[in-house]
Amino acid sequence: MPKRWMLLIGFLLMVFVLSACSSPFTSGVNRGMDQEITITAEDVPEELPADEIISSIQASPSDQIDAIIASHFSLMDTVAGEESTAQIYATAQFELEELASVITSAAEPKETSEVVDNQQIFIYPGYFVTLKPSEDDKNVLLIEVAEEAFVERNYSPSFLSTYFTIRMLDSLFGNNWSSSMSRTCQTADCYGGYTGKTSGSGMGTPNRGSTTFRGGGPGAGK
Repeated sequence: MPKRWMLLIGFLLMVFVLSACSSPFTSGVNRGMDQEITITAEDVPEELPADEIISSIQASPSDQIDAIIASHFSLMDTVAGEESTAQIYATAQFELEELASVITSAAEPKETSEVVDNQQIFIYPGYFVTLKPSEDDKNVLLIEVAEEAFVERNYSPSFLSTYFTIRMLDSLFGNNWSSSMSRTCQTADCYGGYTGKTSGSGMGTPNRGSTTFRGGGPGAGK
């Protein structure tokens, strides 16, 4: 009997240790509604060296930007809109200019913005890709891959017009999108890029983002 109890206690201790060492981002389950998401270098799962990531991206059999990003970088968070999402990935191996060069060489975007406020946005068929340093750790680069429908239904025109012309955006989304969405943003929260922090109903100002895991996200409070 004592031996059996010792084996049981040892097993339970092993389970406890393994649970304590697991990353909070690996499970992909809902986090606390009021919890802010902090993304630092310590939070990013172990990565391959930068040169190996570059070689793998260059040899990728796919030219779909969402598949390329998902295959090479860790998913850290998800922002949910109405039947559309934005996936947030992270890397501590690259600075903005370097990764921008790597991904655009592998998959050429339809439109490329200038770097504004240390952010750059690329428009691909079906997706908007945004590169920006984490607000919690400038050594971490966040990669937001937003479905085009997510951008159309949730992004603030005043935010996007910093990177692209209103004429181009209206041409892409149609139906006089900028005017219509601007009216929507006067009475409801609109999305303006991922920060991992909540404010009020979930969106905060047009320059804040929130995640579905905290019960917020575009459309919260609408």
